[in-house]
Amino acid sequence: MKTESILLALETKHPGEHEYLQAVKEVLLSIEEVYNQHPEFEKAGIIERLVEPDRIFTFKVPWIDDQGNVQVNLGYRVQFNNTIGPYKGGLRFHASVTLSSLKFLGFEQTFKNALTTLPMGGGKGGSDFSIRGKSNAEVMRFCQAFMLELWRHIGPNTDVPAGDIGVGAREIGYLYGMYRKLALENTGTFTGKGLDYGGSLIRPEATGFGGLYFVYQMLKTKGIDIKGKTVAISGFGNVAWGAALKATEMGAKVVTISGPDGYIYDPDGVSGEKIDYMLELRNSGEDIVAPYAEKYGVEFFPGKRPWQQKADIALPCAIQNELNEEDAKTLINNGVICVAEISNMGCTAEAVDLFIEKKVLFGPGKAVNAGGVATSGLEMTQNAMHLNWTASEVDEKLQQIMKNIHEQCCIYGKQPDGYINYVKGANIAGFMKVAKAMMAQGVV
Repeated sequence: MKTESILLALETKHPGEHEYLQAVKEVLLSIEEVYNQHPEFEKAGIIERLVEPDRIFTFKVPWIDDQGNVQVNLGYRVQFNNTIGPYKGGLRFHASVTLSSLKFLGFEQTFKNALTTLPMGGGKGGSDFSIRGKSNAEVMRFCQAFMLELWRHIGPNTDVPAGDIGVGAREIGYLYGMYRKLALENTGTFTGKGLDYGGSLIRPEATGFGGLYFVYQMLKTKGIDIKGKTVAISGFGNVAWGAALKATEMGAKVVTISGPDGYIYDPDGVSGEKIDYMLELRNSGEDIVAPYAEKYGVEFFPGKRPWQQKADIALPCAIQNELNEEDAKTLINNGVICVAEISNMGCTAEAVDLFIEKKVLFGPGKAVNAGGVATSGLEMTQNAMHLNWTASEVDEKLQQIMKNIHEQCCIYGKQPDGYINYVKGANIAGFMKVAKAMMAQGVV
């Protein structure tokens, strides 16, 4: 594989798309060895076809605020690859949304979905619309305006969006309601739906739960018990909430949560009603965690990230590149034994390289946080069968999926010295499934 020439060509075609280029580079470097063992891949142009999305929809979203003023945002849907199933990936409503970030997420989603073993391709979408400070009526009008443009391009066997940052149960409800009205059908076109209209039990918790099931498997390879370990978590939304809930159930102690305003350190542990309070913070629309410190009398560190605290396990649960090389050095010096990205690409490339160099157990997002989309896939299955499974049935299937993903990572990522390079393992396992399917279907 001519990795450098491929990356140079992409940088020339897509200048400034840093997140996307970072994600592609990570994958290409880790699959290079196995790719070169398959000359048929190069002849078929697998990499050149795989790194570019099938199509991108970009559209304006005009809507009217509560003062009667016309507002205009940009909407996107990146349909990256549907070789093994319908495009599947979340919608993100946040001021930071750019085409580069969505292309990176769609690219990652392709391999993540392949790892689940469920028939799902990769996609992502969203808007630079921010829900912060918006009324329910404004959010509803925006979601309806967004769906007026997107509905033609999605469907239960075409493209199945879900929630992501800024898109929770409320937004999914508004989006799905408008889709149902426009498409004249009631199908499983969205996941993350409410339980009253086709949603799956434990979906809100699934990303965090799945992340801890993966961490449990990682620790198990070293004979380490998660019980009694301290855990530093970033974020305070659904992902962090699910992670805190499951970590506590497993006997670990969560000592941090964070927001854009800073982080709190709770030496007694974020547990019980404190975990419930995380949902109150999430639903307040304020996007801050400082009230937690005031309510429970713990220390708040404004403008800081939680990685300066000593912890056995670090779980980025907020946003991409939230843990950098300096943070990694601090964690390593403080004796961290496991770092797992429950957010997408939560660590910078330099931080990842350092963790692997120092033989710290490191789990990449495409493997660790696959529990969310896996449970979305289970929701699609329930919708197609017109039934609902119990919470224990969904949870049992989720645990098995995460165990299977871990096993795939070990197959491709185990090094001669016994260290498991989960980045390499996840990338190769996901890539091989998609590449073989592309080979079987011809140049399309």
